[in-house]
Amino acid sequence: MELSVIQDKPLALVFRQIGSGSHPPVVENFERGKTIFFPGDPAERVYFLLKGAVKLSRVYETGEEITVALLRENSVFGVLSLMTGQKSDRFYHSVAFTPVELMSAPIDRVQQSLRENPELSGLMLQGLASRILQTEMMIETLAHRDMGSRLVSFLLILCRDFGVPTNDGIQIDLKLSHQAIAEAIGSTRVTVTRLLGDLRDKTMISIHKKKITIHNPVALSQKFA
Repeated sequence: MELSVIQDKPLALVFRQIGSGSHPPVVENFERGKTIFFPGDPAERVYFLLKGAVKLSRVYETGEEITVALLRENSVFGVLSLMTGQKSDRFYHSVAFTPVELMSAPIDRVQQSLRENPELSGLMLQGLASRILQTEMMIETLAHRDMGSRLVSFLLILCRDFGVPTNDGIQIDLKLSHQAIAEAIGSTRVTVTRLLGDLRDKTMISIHKKKITIHNPVALSQKFA
């Protein structure tokens, strides 16, 4: 496949072509909160996110679970075996952060497609580079001991990755429950509810049907992050 052909197609369409006609990628749906794979599961498939958002987290022996990334539509994940070239187990806990639709293909099919179409590797690397950047930002967010700063940093990450411009500011295009936010930043629902209420009282944000609008991300970053 020529590079120009790949560049003219959405990555989803390219991913659909991975494998042979008799073994097309599988499309699956997961409700919010459902596990896609656990740490230690065999890494047998590569996933492409068609709709929704997926949370990747690292689970430690103490039982603490730290969010390392929130993946948006058109993200590829579950690729550790591709990077190492060896069969491996899952490193992260992957959970549907919202209702999601996923497309997946066996690792060996993806490896074959990458060998046959080196340009596809470039597209995969672009997605992984964005993932690495977000993971670094999430680590910085969770380094904040003050929960208010942690929440604001998390909202700004969502603003960057899921933000849609509106007349009132940048709306995070995800329906976010207070519990889901609490789980992502290692807090409690009660604390998140209080902190969001404070931001709303300061007219920094507004919430409509579980979608958060940040009226001025720069001002929010300067004052609270």
